[in-house]
Amino acid sequence: MQIPKIDLKAYEYTLPEEKIAKFPLKNRDESKLLHYKNGVISHFNFHQIPDLLPADSLLVYNDTKVIPARLIFQRETGAKIEIFLLQPLLPTTVIPEIMLAKHPVVWETMIGNSKKWKDGEILTGSVSLNGKEILLKATLLDRESRTVEFAWDDNTITFVDVIEASGEVPLPPYLNRKPEAEDKNRYQTVYSEKKGAVAAPTAGLHFTKEIFEILEKKGIQKTQVTLHVSAGTFQPIKVTDVSDHPMHSEQIHVTKSAIESVITNEGKIIAVGTTSIRTLESLFWYGVKLIENKGEELKIEKLFPYEFRECLPTLKESFQAILTQMDLHKLETIMGTTEIFIFPGYSYRVVNALITNFHQPGSTLILLIATILGDDWRRVYDCALAEDYRFLSYGDSSLLWLS
Repeated sequence: MQIPKIDLKAYEYTLPEEKIAKFPLKNRDESKLLHYKNGVISHFNFHQIPDLLPADSLLVYNDTKVIPARLIFQRETGAKIEIFLLQPLLPTTVIPEIMLAKHPVVWETMIGNSKKWKDGEILTGSVSLNGKEILLKATLLDRESRTVEFAWDDNTITFVDVIEASGEVPLPPYLNRKPEAEDKNRYQTVYSEKKGAVAAPTAGLHFTKEIFEILEKKGIQKTQVTLHVSAGTFQPIKVTDVSDHPMHSEQIHVTKSAIESVITNEGKIIAVGTTSIRTLESLFWYGVKLIENKGEELKIEKLFPYEFRECLPTLKESFQAILTQMDLHKLETIMGTTEIFIFPGYSYRVVNALITNFHQPGSTLILLIATILGDDWRRVYDCALAEDYRFLSYGDSSLLWLS
């Protein structure tokens, strides 16, 4: 398909500061829920969502778990250096593996107050863990690429143990506040499991164990995928031609059973969040890669889906190609990366509906929403603003059906 020209101004809207939810509600499922189907907008509370989902639906959610990715060090002069973990580099780029490392690790980072951090200077901090003081060191290996080595003086302790004892919850920058005690629990879904995200898959923050019990009684199935959300999700679009925007790469991990569930439930798949939708659609294009002999690596470049015009495989054919590949290599889980860029002109291949929060104006996520709603995206957002919905990560929810 031809890559369409996108006028980013057409996807801007005015978001008043007071509409941004700075704190979570007392109860997760008390958030509002905007329902959009066949052009009709209606309003509910999130605890009513079981009534809105067909009994034979498959709910696909992202089970990534947010790590306390913001580390604060203090120089002898008193200056504070903030190091934000972005992507692992050494000894492995695989997030689950580096989390369990017991020896020095190297990460690509963002560094606050970096001018105060001198070349060759080792920053140190003390971490209290299991009644023992652990010395944590940070060394700036390369200023330009912002690569930092982290080392600690106890090789029985894993890296994830160290950062969980010393790091801060990485709240989105637009909340413009320090994390508080409740954020440690509330900026995490109730089903979070795989540690490695530096931002929460916020569409899932509204779910509770009670809601899942009701969904199960109704016969609604569920399966999980893993996409470790990166800080790039907050990166604003700064280019005239939207297709030139440097999309962030994120790691995905998907089990064989999840792929089988998608095949079985074709036509009734509901994604919980934009991260789940990005994972599912990326899997379709991975199957296309395998069928077209364009490589066996699960790596979806941002504009790969726009290279094809016709004669695409069906969902079943694409996902079956992935299963064949997994059987060939005796894999129960596949791992790879995606930087898929979904914007108007894209045709969904897997997903039939999306549960999601309300997103920032002029963002990649607004473009994704517009691929679902078409021009109605503005009507939906105007309605949400008029009805006093709370926006962004700790805000209210929506259930949007593809036409």
